[in-house]
Amino acid sequence: MTATLTRPLAPAVPVSRGAIGGTAPITGPVVPAGDEACDYEYSYDDLFTERLRAAGQSVTHLQTPLPPEYVTMTPDELDARIWAAKEKLGDRLMVLGHHYQRDEVIKFADVRGDSFKLSQLAAERKQADYLVFCGVHFMAESADILSGDHQQVILPNMAAGCSMADMASIDDVVDCWEQLTELLGPDHGIVPVTYMNSAAALKAFCGRHGGIVCTSSNAAAVLKWALERGKRVLFFPDQHLGRNTALSMGYSIDDTALWAPNKELGGNTEDHLRDSTFILWRGHCSVHGRFRPEQIKAAREKYPDVTVVVHPECPREVVDLADLNGSTEYIIKVVTEAPAGTTWAIGTEINLVNRLQKELPDKTIFCLDPVICPCSTMYRIHPAYIAWALDNLVEGTVVNQIKVDPEVARWALIALERMLAVK
Repeated sequence: MTATLTRPLAPAVPVSRGAIGGTAPITGPVVPAGDEACDYEYSYDDLFTERLRAAGQSVTHLQTPLPPEYVTMTPDELDARIWAAKEKLGDRLMVLGHHYQRDEVIKFADVRGDSFKLSQLAAERKQADYLVFCGVHFMAESADILSGDHQQVILPNMAAGCSMADMASIDDVVDCWEQLTELLGPDHGIVPVTYMNSAAALKAFCGRHGGIVCTSSNAAAVLKWALERGKRVLFFPDQHLGRNTALSMGYSIDDTALWAPNKELGGNTEDHLRDSTFILWRGHCSVHGRFRPEQIKAAREKYPDVTVVVHPECPREVVDLADLNGSTEYIIKVVTEAPAGTTWAIGTEINLVNRLQKELPDKTIFCLDPVICPCSTMYRIHPAYIAWALDNLVEGTVVNQIKVDPEVARWALIALERMLAVK
């Protein structure tokens, strides 16, 4: 085995969350919401550093402190600095904004989209030397893998990680693979599939082992591809996307097993693993895991004609009750193209829902979760970090470059190219 099966992790190092300038440290472990049965203890320091190292990077800390001047600037001053830097850098700069970013950030984006769409757009903008990715770390990794050698990918705040991506480390995945190989034999027929929301090292693992990457929009096609080449799928890191996709393809719950990386055989019996077509990693999205059936019931009681659309990262019982489910791009498309006067309850990140409310005033649009459901790590991309990064570029200094190890990038690209070839 390459990793132990038991935790806890090392004690968490203080992490600044939300406030810029490090004024609100959290010293305890960070436990993502959405899976009460999940008994892991997560630390963004421990897991984020582990993920960076797995991608071939040497890391001693997450984010250098901002110079005091950026911490004290007013929003108008920060805006002025960013616009001025963008004008000076011109076509050499491309700012990418994920749909889940707040409006104070998204307004600076040259393009906006989901993680894979943004990486593809960055790769197509050959004249841009600097790709500033206003998203989270795994997204910037994908952009580096897909972009040209002359292009440098920059993440304004290195603390912008993803709790779901952190739930599957390369060591734990290798350990799982070795346990399954020992149990099922070398002819196990397992095809590894990783969700786009994962570290580059996991994409590379799939590339090396005949596997593939999927997105929330092509998961069914990718799983069909995998089962045409093997007997079983090992799907990570999001259990809900894997389970919901398998059920939509006509499989049953009995065809799935849930793998907990801190337990022997992932907490399963030998017979259950042998009989399972899908082995799902015990990971989840802390935002989409918040949505519950009772929220859908409340929405229908208040608006009898409401259409409920949710992301497939939501738990099974939520997806089952919704009228529609699909990727972020799908949600945007279906709501945008809906007739005026229709009512929509959406189960996804609040910034996107609020943006749809503003851009589509002819419809009633609201978030299923009455309590705000932001992606907290996205919030770490604050305009102050963007201003700092762009000012450095104007001065000829590249800060916070995301550079994936060449060997990791080579195998990860193979897995991504397999996905792109799936029809």
